[in-house]
Amino acid sequence: MNPTPEKINDSLSDSNSEDARQQQKLHKKKSSTQLPQPGTTQGSCAFDSAMITLVPITDAAHVVHGPSGCAASIWGSYSSLSSGSMLYKIRFTSDIDENDIIFGGAKKLYKGILELQRRYKPAAVFVYSTCITALIGDDIEGVCKNATEKTGIPTIPVHCPGFIGNQNLGNRVAGEAMLEHVIGTAEPDTSTPYDINLIGEHNIAGAIWNVLPLLEKLGIRVLAKITGDAIYKEVCYAHRAKLNVILSSKALINVVKGMEKKYGIPYIEESIYGIESINQCLRNIAAKLGNSDLQEGTEKLIVEETAAIDEKLALYITRLQGKRIILSIGSFKSWLIIFAAKKLAMEVIAILTKNNIEEDRIRVKSLLGQHGIILEQNSPEEILQIINENQADMLIADKRHQDTSLTARIPFLDINQERNHPYAGYIGILEVARELYAAFYNPVWEQVYQPAPWSEDEGVEEAGREITSSSPLSSSEEDI
Repeated sequence: MNPTPEKINDSLSDSNSEDARQQQKLHKKKSSTQLPQPGTTQGSCAFDSAMITLVPITDAAHVVHGPSGCAASIWGSYSSLSSGSMLYKIRFTSDIDENDIIFGGAKKLYKGILELQRRYKPAAVFVYSTCITALIGDDIEGVCKNATEKTGIPTIPVHCPGFIGNQNLGNRVAGEAMLEHVIGTAEPDTSTPYDINLIGEHNIAGAIWNVLPLLEKLGIRVLAKITGDAIYKEVCYAHRAKLNVILSSKALINVVKGMEKKYGIPYIEESIYGIESINQCLRNIAAKLGNSDLQEGTEKLIVEETAAIDEKLALYITRLQGKRIILSIGSFKSWLIIFAAKKLAMEVIAILTKNNIEEDRIRVKSLLGQHGIILEQNSPEEILQIINENQADMLIADKRHQDTSLTARIPFLDINQERNHPYAGYIGILEVARELYAAFYNPVWEQVYQPAPWSEDEGVEEAGREITSSSPLSSSEEDI
């Protein structure tokens, strides 16, 4: 997909169409499909997010055609796990320098791809353009075509220079590359009436592995995972699935819409985070596949899994119920913590919604209730004020706000994009409960609440709030 203005506009308008229409009404002078200006992109650029989307294809090689710094910019940023090949962990770059900028880097890229294919024998090679190579006009499309003809190994160009837009656009550019060059280029050995694709989950910390066994119990086969823990071949024959299930994010909505248009595959949007969400996800998949026996089996599985997780959560509920928390985290993790807090009888008193669309804000408000506080800015001063006014018991945010929790003398839990725990499925809610418990009853907080040794003000002792963790754990608590 060449990043022409027309295609960029199509990709932008393809997602969140309802939200885009609302934004157009509110901001008539600024189109939701307006091209971003250089230097105005905030957060990850299109290049970063395109790589984040495609790198989880584990048996492919991923080549950055640009300076070595671009390849290093997202090194290890996301802990996407693999059950097979580890080739995706190696980052390749053409290492463009000053001479290449003057004379062009296409020949250097071509030679590098041939050497890479000779040494590593990848299933495929993805080549990512960057700002510099796009500006000097290197023809990566032609290089990839020549490399494919020379070696027989698919070499796919991904036109994703960072200046074309933000991370949402990068996700869609990666999706267009798969639609144009990968999906539909191979056939599966066998097919079943219950073949589905899981799309939009990158298997961060192994999250998708919490869901696959549930589908297997129901006799549902995951034909392709796009792209968490995927192999190149399964993405190639993803067009033979009977249903696309897009999980937790609309980042690859253009892929499912493109497959629906080209191959007639219906899609549903689901979440695998939170007990209610995973229950609904399984029900909707079974209903969409249209088999009464499958639907009956799904209900039995839901009853069994829900009963098992309720039993495991019981002890955590007795220790965490009634605790008041503040959330200052983004994306799906906000929903996850809200659902987990409700399950554990905890209360979310405030949440940051800076990056959420209006639909999400309305949903958050309904979940928090009339006394819930919506934060537009996550400044330490505002968070500290809410903590003091509402007697919050815990702050859940990224590490930037750790000092805020220390100032307020309340427990702190860091949940960020580099997470190391799988939160999906039924097992995921148990993992969240364990993390909340471990953070709240960490013995370090007892020391934090104590006055400084050099303090002469006896009144300081009253400032530190006591928590029940100061007492020794009972035998039942030691089992948690």
